[in-house]
Amino acid sequence: MTVEGQQPGAHMAAEIAEQPAVLAALRERQPEIAGVAEAIAKRPPRFALLAARGSSDHAALYAKYLIEVLLGLPAGLVSPSTVTLYGAAPDLRDVLLVTVSQSGGSPDLVEFTESARKQGARTVAVSNTPSSPLSAAAELAVDIGAGREQAVAATKTYSATLLALYLLVDAVRGGKGADADGLGELAQQTLDRSAAGVQRAVDRYRFVNRVITAGRGYSYASALEAALKLAETSYLAARAYSGADLLHGPVAAIDGDTAVLALTNRGKGGEAMREVLDAVSGRGADVLAIGSAAADVPAALRIEVPPVAEELAPVLDVLPAQRLALGLSLARGGDPDRPRGLNKVTKTR
Repeated sequence: MTVEGQQPGAHMAAEIAEQPAVLAALRERQPEIAGVAEAIAKRPPRFALLAARGSSDHAALYAKYLIEVLLGLPAGLVSPSTVTLYGAAPDLRDVLLVTVSQSGGSPDLVEFTESARKQGARTVAVSNTPSSPLSAAAELAVDIGAGREQAVAATKTYSATLLALYLLVDAVRGGKGADADGLGELAQQTLDRSAAGVQRAVDRYRFVNRVITAGRGYSYASALEAALKLAETSYLAARAYSGADLLHGPVAAIDGDTAVLALTNRGKGGEAMREVLDAVSGRGADVLAIGSAAADVPAALRIEVPPVAEELAPVLDVLPAQRLALGLSLARGGDPDRPRGLNKVTKTR
């Protein structure tokens, strides 16, 4: 027991379990998000920028893929310190800035958003805190509506942010989020059907020290998020790569002592992962494949996920990865609700 009488990992476990309901409720709020999208579409941007930190940065990378593929607009991730530390004032006329932050309280993101708005950008805050300084600083705001998150490690706020960003980008192109229909139910199926596979993975990897996570396309974001969860809850040396980047050198460091968590789904990104997994398996790596195409790739363990539109696969893929991080932390004697040296809200400048 913890000093509060709470079992280690109880908050994280409960919040992982809440995600099907959170996602289903968010899907029902598509018309509200579409109102923000309509305001964006009325003043079409030249390109888009995204600002974020931590888990939200991974969600922002996901949005970058969405914007470039679905909207055909160039998109990039900003470095807030160019404004907050170096005082830059770039010309952002006719630019869309989407700032993603669960708490909406990081000073550098707030300051960057305020500056971007002054420099002519159309600013949108995507946050779990509607009353946050970030939401006040931006012209438009999307509330992901995940409810209070008590565990330090973000789970439900991450998946809800992905879905909110998808619904926003889809609505900008005139969509109504149809591919997200039933996503809450699919999330519940994912959690229910992956439990045994996750436990096998916990038993297999509880003593591992080095993990590489990999994905391509949309799934790269959740590969990054999986590595972060493993690092912050189990203190593993976890590193994420795009499958393409993994073949450009880092594959040389992979051997029989390396565990590889691979996100592989039906779609173009999943097809591109086949070559990657052939290469790492050939070097003796112990591969855990997660995704709707997990059964079709070389792997020591497989956790299959229900098929969904490729753009939404990262929302489901991350659920078993979160459960794996929780299970490994507990198996290694940790408390994932209270990772050492971390706080729920990290304020940077």
